[in-house]
Amino acid sequence: MARGVGASLAGWLLLLSCARLGASASTEFGPQVAATKGEVWPKPSRQVYYDGYLVVRPSVFTFKVTGHTCALLQEALQRYSAVLRAHVASGGGAPGRSSWRHQPRVQSLGQLQVRLMAACASEPSLHMDEHYELRVNSPDLPGSGLLTSQSVWGILRGLETFSQILHRDESGKALRVNSTAIMDFPRFTHRGLLLDTSRHFLPTATIRTILDGMEMNKMNVFHWHIVDDQSFPYQSDIFPLLSKKGAYHPKLIYTQSDIKNITEYARLRGIRVLPEFDSPGHTLSWGQGQPELLTSCYKDDEPDGTYGPINPILNSTYKFVRTLFKEVVTLFPDDYLHLGGDEVSFDCWQSNPNITDFMSSNGIGNYSELEQYYMQRVVNITSGLGARSIVWQEVFDNGVVIPDRTVVHIWTGDQEEHLEKVTAAGHPALLSTCWYLDHLLSGGDWRKFYECEPTSFNGTEAQKRLVMGGEACMWGEVVDESNAVSRVWPRASATAEKLWSSADADSEEGAARRLEEHYCRMKRRGVGAQPPNGPGYCL
Repeated sequence: MARGVGASLAGWLLLLSCARLGASASTEFGPQVAATKGEVWPKPSRQVYYDGYLVVRPSVFTFKVTGHTCALLQEALQRYSAVLRAHVASGGGAPGRSSWRHQPRVQSLGQLQVRLMAACASEPSLHMDEHYELRVNSPDLPGSGLLTSQSVWGILRGLETFSQILHRDESGKALRVNSTAIMDFPRFTHRGLLLDTSRHFLPTATIRTILDGMEMNKMNVFHWHIVDDQSFPYQSDIFPLLSKKGAYHPKLIYTQSDIKNITEYARLRGIRVLPEFDSPGHTLSWGQGQPELLTSCYKDDEPDGTYGPINPILNSTYKFVRTLFKEVVTLFPDDYLHLGGDEVSFDCWQSNPNITDFMSSNGIGNYSELEQYYMQRVVNITSGLGARSIVWQEVFDNGVVIPDRTVVHIWTGDQEEHLEKVTAAGHPALLSTCWYLDHLLSGGDWRKFYECEPTSFNGTEAQKRLVMGGEACMWGEVVDESNAVSRVWPRASATAEKLWSSADADSEEGAARRLEEHYCRMKRRGVGAQPPNGPGYCL
């Protein structure tokens, strides 16, 4: 067993030999998909079922910590205790004594032992250990439950799984948990969701709800595309005019207190917050509060009053970037900063005589090389501040020479071709091409996301190991607080399973049944997911 979490592989084989496997046979569904009961999303790496079940009474059930503990773990236990209580309350209230007298032979699960085997880490990170084992009424633990992990992050993932294997009985007043053993760990270390808060400002309450959904789907990176051409809602203490002039409205901003609250909310759920400040393009809103930052576009040898990308030839540009990013990396605790670099239009640079004179004087032969000049300086600034860089694929495609550890984020074109080229060059890669949530089809279009395989490209095993994972992307042109949550969930759940579970975890039909249950589960817990499959209902 990896990380020494619990039983040996031989022990697992023994358990398998006496287990009733839980996978159900594929069936042909009509227009209404039959939901599973107590099945996990994303599908665990390994799960076996045993005959029988236990009853859980949330009013008396407890989590018992038998290993290390910390404030983060205690907060999680309180959170999941509330989830269990709400599970019964949403089904019509806790059962009365008469309900239990009708089931005298049914054994109850009074507590789940939570055994954290090492001290708590303080911040989630790229290589955090999310392995866990969960056993409920297994042959070696009759009538008992045990959750073990070497890491507090694994405990968080195991608590989420435990909350999902609970399901209401036919009366809707009692909870059941099937006898089962689970050994689970993620396939990829980076399982992200990009959220764009520039095209439409999203209230912090909406962001927290989306983070709740990420926790339920075991996603661990919140990629915050916080600013863009349209607005600059990030409130900088050092450059207050950026949001004062660049935001849609003085109230539509994220204060530093807001950001600290969101990063803490995410941390408690084992979610990293990855900020993106995309440049040199996508920066028109930056210029509202920092007008000398942008390139003045020319027509007929005169400025025409329009502006293009950040001006890469001024020393003041890099002084500004260094000062802003120093504030950003202090505020966001993650090791990585997303630098963008996509969709840079060269027309404005080409029209500006100061730019062309600079290029001629410095031996810069084309505008891709000018972009390389800018991005290399920004990557160096970021590295000097102690952060690692992620860039969109155009930076790589345009021939910018970037350090080997720079992560290339692939989002357009032939994903297999780009994955092969990026990893052949030795760069870690993230995939988003096939997981654009703003590309909306009618009905259950989660299936197109479920079909995407991040390692499906011609490359060596070493190249495929460079694929860190990927992200579902919710760009903000046509979503705001009224529909962002339902547009993301449960469609991003398909991405979550492809990044957590094994490549062949389930058939599409089996996934549809589990997703039908998971959609209702998310709704019950306050995440307003949309129906995934067609006709149906949630109690």
